[in-house]
Amino acid sequence: MKTHARVFVLGFPIMLLGLLFSLLAHADEEEPESPWSGSARFGYLATSGNTNTDSINGRLSVKYQPGSWKYHAFAGGLGAREDGRTTAEAYDAGGGATYDFNQFDYAFGRVNWRRDRFAGFKQQISEAVGYGRRLVNLPRQHLNVEIGAGARQSRRRTDENLNEGILRLATDYEFRFNDVAAFNFDLAMESGSRNTFAEGVAAIKTKLLGALGMVASYKVRHNSNVPAGNARTDTFTAISLEYKF
Repeated sequence: MKTHARVFVLGFPIMLLGLLFSLLAHADEEEPESPWSGSARFGYLATSGNTNTDSINGRLSVKYQPGSWKYHAFAGGLGAREDGRTTAEAYDAGGGATYDFNQFDYAFGRVNWRRDRFAGFKQQISEAVGYGRRLVNLPRQHLNVEIGAGARQSRRRTDENLNEGILRLATDYEFRFNDVAAFNFDLAMESGSRNTFAEGVAAIKTKLLGALGMVASYKVRHNSNVPAGNARTDTFTAISLEYKF
């Protein structure tokens, strides 16, 4: 009995250590990376005193990347009021798919919808397909360019409908300063026979805590042919919290 007791006393800690190391090794194993990813963004700003203003913006984006095919969708909106009067109200949504031929070349198809209560065009819907090229594809920096063709359906503030074929050109650039902060710049142009639409978005992103971060963005939208009395260019500035999942 004494011998068995001594074996048990000596062997039990060894068994515990072995079990502990096994659990730690299992915990260190990386889980398979999910093909799903996305982000939710929300911002709000209010001032009071001589002038009462408030503004709100939000955006949701989702990506699904099971392999050579990659899919994405997004929806966003913003609004602003001054002394109880709405001064800005705009929405956009869209989605698309890409197919990778290799690590540099891909084909794309996309649909975009834009609505702005105060712009020269109440609504614009565009569809395009084409070819994309990853000119720069580095761990901390990438630059993609796209060229394609499609169609656009627009409605002016005068309720006139404008349908036309378009040529689409776009770039997507990102530079990561480190694991915390990054700079993004996206530029897209849709040129038709009666109107050219262009949009540029610059953003600085920084991590705050875990999956939570902050985004400061500046967006410019331009239509070359708008009804009389309407500005051709609109700008949007936003500061938002962003949660990635």
